[in-house]
Amino acid sequence: MNAINLAEAKARLSELVDLAQQGGEVQIMKRGKPVARLVPIKPAKKRIAIEDLRAVTDGQTMGDGDSVRRMRDDYRY
Repeated sequence: MNAINLAEAKARLSELVDLAQQGGEVQIMKRGKPVARLVPIKPAKKRIAIEDLRAVTDGQTMGDGDSVRRMRDDYRY
């Protein structure tokens, strides 16, 4: 992470935004103390359509209840 003072950050803002856009981080200092951080924005997660989820899960079976119990007991003992 790069650290830069406020006055220099003002003069180089476009360059610093480009750096953040490429995944970099910049810490902005005021009188030698960190006051802000310029970081890239994470893309918003896309919502899953319920129809797509149902299409995937409709073909799955739950199995018998004993299989989970057997796995649990085998692990314990």
